[in-house]
Amino acid sequence: TMGEQHYDVIIIGAGFGGMGAAIEMKSLGYQNILIVDREDDLGGTWHVNRYPGIAVDQPATTYSYWFEPNPYWSRLFPTGAEMKGYAEHVADKYDVRRHMRFSTTVEGAHWDEDAHVWRVALAGGDAVSSQFLIAATGFLCQPKMPDIPGIESFAGRVIHTATWDPSYSFDGRRAAVIGTGSTGIQVIPELAKQASELTVYQRTPIWVMGKADIVFPKFIQQLFAKVPLTQRILRFGTDTFLDIANIITMWNYKHFKVANKAITLGSRVQRRLAVRSKDLSQKLDPPYEFGCKRPSISNDYYRTFTRPNVHLETSGIERIEPDGIVASDGTKRTIDALVLATGYDVWESNLPAVEVIGRDGRNLGKWWREAGFQAYEGISVPQFPNFLTMASPYAWVGLSWFNTVEYQMRHMRRLFGALQSRGATTFEVTDDASKRFLQDVQQRLESSVFVLGDCASSRSYWFSPSGEPALFRPTSVRNAVRAQDRFPLSDYAIS
Repeated sequence: TMGEQHYDVIIIGAGFGGMGAAIEMKSLGYQNILIVDREDDLGGTWHVNRYPGIAVDQPATTYSYWFEPNPYWSRLFPTGAEMKGYAEHVADKYDVRRHMRFSTTVEGAHWDEDAHVWRVALAGGDAVSSQFLIAATGFLCQPKMPDIPGIESFAGRVIHTATWDPSYSFDGRRAAVIGTGSTGIQVIPELAKQASELTVYQRTPIWVMGKADIVFPKFIQQLFAKVPLTQRILRFGTDTFLDIANIITMWNYKHFKVANKAITLGSRVQRRLAVRSKDLSQKLDPPYEFGCKRPSISNDYYRTFTRPNVHLETSGIERIEPDGIVASDGTKRTIDALVLATGYDVWESNLPAVEVIGRDGRNLGKWWREAGFQAYEGISVPQFPNFLTMASPYAWVGLSWFNTVEYQMRHMRRLFGALQSRGATTFEVTDDASKRFLQDVQQRLESSVFVLGDCASSRSYWFSPSGEPALFRPTSVRNAVRAQDRFPLSDYAIS
């Protein structure tokens, strides 16, 4: 069409995934890149989420790019604002900011077989096209609103943690929080210090571990900056610890049930020490096994429930009225503000986050729901030429999202390298390769806690609505990285 702008690569999303993809594509020699993001700035989930208490729940030495260590973390588990600052630093240092277009929503994308390009429709009627399309939309980008009768009748303030309003003061107000997942356990202790009354509505209790909240003094930061090897050694420790913990508790549960029992015992001991009341402690005790659901770390979550102004409500919510919440046991609490720590819809509106139509009209979302969630090496899909999807089924490896982003960057390096050396313009993963990869991960899942553990009551976003544990790649990080140097290039039709 007239005036349609053409790019080598269009990347949807300006978080750590999109920036990693852009850095890789630039190093491969592609300069004509467009990165679009619906938010007004970069950083993805670390730009959007600004609730009180937000912090990284894995060591920052591991939760950062391997190629761009940051010696200046203030602590091992830094705040959200520090992560956002790191994102800005990376964007500037690797010169990817100038490729970004903000406040731009992608309506959909389809493969034009005749022209061999991706046609991407932007909200407001703009159309752009590209040779390659990379979806870097993240797993946590569509906030989930709870489906509770009467919620729209509530007359006070409703704040979802993903759309936080910093101007609203909880001082002296009566507040309720719905949700006790990894966001809830960060925000609840903070709100408890401000609100006059805080009621926490818990549907599913969560396993909470202690947090090694180590502060890095200035001289340590200077040491990391002057002798980068010192931070590399620390990173080797945090990387190895997280990888082994993951393999033992999640993927090799079959042989390491005892490790799982030890972790749950540790969590229970921590809770019993913080919460003297037997009745309260029991309410906070998860009925499912560790590893079924995202575990979390905190040193003050359990203790918060012993404060006189905090109440834990576990009977469920019957309905919401204009001035308060009626629990399933009939008790009503009058509140001024309702905080929704209800997380994200990882599946329904998010895989994929935009409508993508491949060859022969294949609709990605529809195909995933009919043929089963799958993505070869967690990144490419048959009948979707020149398309890569980063937050996709079986992609997430280890606990740090950066592990996934960087093994995928490695995949790009090898794939586009092959394309360039052959003077080719198109790649597409074969059906056989995709099936083989899916069978491999499903076989590995047979010894996992997802299959063998008691996860039924966990209500974990790690499972799809039909019960497939299709978010994680059930391997070690090392295995995922090595696979990117070894996958047969014949798994792709390159033309």
